[in-house]
Amino acid sequence: MIYLDTHIVVWLYAGQVEKFSPQARDLINDNEIYISPVVRLELQYLYEIERITVKPDDIVSDLSGRIGLKVCDKNFNSVISRALAVDWTRDPFDRIIVAHADLNHNILISKDQSILAHYPHARWE
Repeated sequence: MIYLDTHIVVWLYAGQVEKFSPQARDLINDNEIYISPVVRLELQYLYEIERITVKPDDIVSDLSGRIGLKVCDKNFNSVISRALAVDWTRDPFDRIIVAHADLNHNILISKDQSILAHYPHARWE
């Protein structure tokens, strides 16, 4: 079970697999893939500011069909309790995304340098 950061979801949807490291590609191909529900919210913000042109539920539905992407249903209060300890970033999306993965010490695929530096189970290279 692995989790994807928001930008990874956008790149997957767009078919921009050349952006992925070999390790990230292997992890995606060899594991069940999840996102935190907050990724859907961050995608909505990106849609509203026109950084992406496809609605979040269309992206998630497409990736669910193509690669088996699932939205995690872990207890939200537990996720937020864990996010309170993620004090190395002020970004609420990153805090919740990392907390979701960290509840069971799952891998989080991200190219975000801050996440890679602070979350021991984050992977890219």
